[in-house]
Amino acid sequence: MGKAFLLHLDGRSLPIAVKRSGRARNMSLRLDPTGGSVVVVLPDGVPEHEAERFARRQSAWIESRLAVLPGHIPFAHGGEVPLLGVAHSIRHQPQARRGVWAEDGVIHVSGRAEHLSRRVEEFLRDEARMVMAHHSRELAARLGRKVGRVSVRDTTSRWGSCTARGDLSFSWRLVLAPGFVGRYVAAHEVAHLAEMNHGPDFWALVEGLAGDCAAPRAWLKRFGPQLHRYGGPVE
Repeated sequence: MGKAFLLHLDGRSLPIAVKRSGRARNMSLRLDPTGGSVVVVLPDGVPEHEAERFARRQSAWIESRLAVLPGHIPFAHGGEVPLLGVAHSIRHQPQARRGVWAEDGVIHVSGRAEHLSRRVEEFLRDEARMVMAHHSRELAARLGRKVGRVSVRDTTSRWGSCTARGDLSFSWRLVLAPGFVGRYVAAHEVAHLAEMNHGPDFWALVEGLAGDCAAPRAWLKRFGPQLHRYGGPVE
């Protein structure tokens, strides 16, 4: 990301981030799924100060999109959250001594009520780390490659990333999606262990690892933004 600035709208200040793209031909706006910030995509060669001017010209569009954004879905007793694409209800069991566990479509949460939301998110993060590490290591073995550290974060700009050292990072919210979606994202990042680009050889590797890529990509395009509604604000 490039520089960031604040756009002052009616009653609020909205962070605007600037992202360079060598593939973009024109400036464009992207509202993050939670309505917390806006990204201006800037083609190479366009000065960064043009991003602020462009965002101000599009302020009416930004306000109209903010007005129709759905709100957060809190982790609360009686609420519902998908786990690997399957709806689970959240049930607070203060007298239990088992921490947090999922069973028969229910996420059970022991302990005090004020800690429930945090404990549900920690449980989902742990599940995401386990699932994505399993996918990554299994797929990397098929390429004869080794995965470094596997971590999970809460990001809106990308679902996964791969470093030159072979460390992989994923959005923990992938554990909310059906399993084939997380496996596709893992295949995408594992392919970068062999091809640190997005050329034809890279995409051939992804397809060889994940099989059908169209379905998970379509799922993420349609439903991915909704995953950011669950729990608290993103980092």
